[in-house]
Amino acid sequence: MTRLERWEGRAEIPLLLLAVAFLIAYAWPVIDPRLNPDLETVLRVGSWTVWGAFAIDFAVRICLADQRRTYILRHWYDVALIVLPMFRSLRLLRVLALARILNRSAKNSLVGRVGTYVIGTAIVVSGLAAIAVLDAEQDAADANITTIGDALWWAATTVTTVGYGDRYPVTVEGRFIAVGLMIVGIATVGAVIASATAWIISQVQGGTQQAASGEARRTQPQGSPPE
Repeated sequence: MTRLERWEGRAEIPLLLLAVAFLIAYAWPVIDPRLNPDLETVLRVGSWTVWGAFAIDFAVRICLADQRRTYILRHWYDVALIVLPMFRSLRLLRVLALARILNRSAKNSLVGRVGTYVIGTAIVVSGLAAIAVLDAEQDAADANITTIGDALWWAATTVTTVGYGDRYPVTVEGRFIAVGLMIVGIATVGAVIASATAWIISQVQGGTQQAASGEARRTQPQGSPPE
């Protein structure tokens, strides 16, 4: 193992725990706007502290990489997710950083189980999108997504591509989130259908091969050596 791989292995569990803490610190003030100001300040400080840990992790990975410039270019999304959310109007990208950390931790244990992985990712992304859209919408004029219940219902109808239209974003940030969630929904449906189709084809091919093998044994002359 390289130094970079050893670091990633050691940092995986701590980063996952920090990601969960980050989600709590991000989501709590969004879900409860009447939160105690002192507690809100603590959560905000905790959020930025975890954000700093993400940045430190990426800096260490750059230092341990053999070809640093190539590594940065290949991981440009990590750079964007660390730098862009420094601007308040792009704070929703912090949620994408959380999804990135969760994906990095989970992919090794779920590789090969495409359906489970895709559905699990869709559920996690839907929850994160609900929180992000509530953050963007709840203080907007003419907003109709003002509670976490509204946000979860909107996320469920959007990711499943049902789209009842009773809840919809009115802000630019909210609409960007909606587009991303629609893409996730379409990708989820496509991946599940593709997995089911591949399984059915493999079963049919297996049955056809067994039938052909049985037919060959029945038609083989007695006493002749097997092929």
